[in-house]
Amino acid sequence: MLVQYLTQKFKKGLLPFRHGVHLSKEQCPKTPPKVEDMRRIPYALVVGNSMYVMLYTRLDICYAVGIISRYQSNPRLDHWTMVKIILKYLRRTRDYMLVYGTKDLIFIGYTNSDFQTDKDFRKSTLGLVFTLNGGAVVWRSIKQGCIANSTMEAEYVAACETAKEAVWLRKFQHDLKVVPNKNLPITLYCDNSGTVANSKESHSHKRGKHIKRKYHLIREIMQRGDVIVTKIASEHNITDRFTKTLTTKAFEGHLKSLGLRDMYIR
Repeated sequence: MLVQYLTQKFKKGLLPFRHGVHLSKEQCPKTPPKVEDMRRIPYALVVGNSMYVMLYTRLDICYAVGIISRYQSNPRLDHWTMVKIILKYLRRTRDYMLVYGTKDLIFIGYTNSDFQTDKDFRKSTLGLVFTLNGGAVVWRSIKQGCIANSTMEAEYVAACETAKEAVWLRKFQHDLKVVPNKNLPITLYCDNSGTVANSKESHSHKRGKHIKRKYHLIREIMQRGDVIVTKIASEHNITDRFTKTLTTKAFEGHLKSLGLRDMYIR
């Protein structure tokens, strides 16, 4: 894929998505000639190939692939440029791989969300990741199905989706019968104090009464002892890369925590 679509010599891609860049449907071609010109570009094919890579090992491009995949039906050259940036990044980091074996066999979850950064529908993007034995085993970057009214609500929705994933993982590790402490709850780390407090409440307060009931499932999950939601400092939340663009320093800072590293560097 890299050889086929990166025919020119580009500078090394430091990031899979440029910090501060925002894509929208307003950038999509609106005239038939421009639409026809873009049909000659294999946009959907390359996005699909990138998604395949992301799902199996390259969680570091998860957010970027999620963004570019929203414009497959009518992309513009600006969108195609961002696709090539991802390819340049993959070429630079082609020796990266997930490494396990540095920590205990305990699932640890992280949850996060931005707030209405999607310019088209004003929806937020949630990110979740679970690590085991020093490396990531589950990761997601998904546009939320509802429009959040506040940062706390966006984070609360993300925490609920992460908690549901934790329930499945807890059952999975119990069925394996090889993971120690399989009956202990999974810790979910969240950097929003309001979300942590709201998930532990038995009833809704005035500020959260409008939140859809299905997202309060996290409270039942906690009461069953499946998960524990715990506060974490924002700079230590490794799901930041799944919800927003980051600077090079911040982006690379989480690689080790996710277990992703260059296989030739000890």
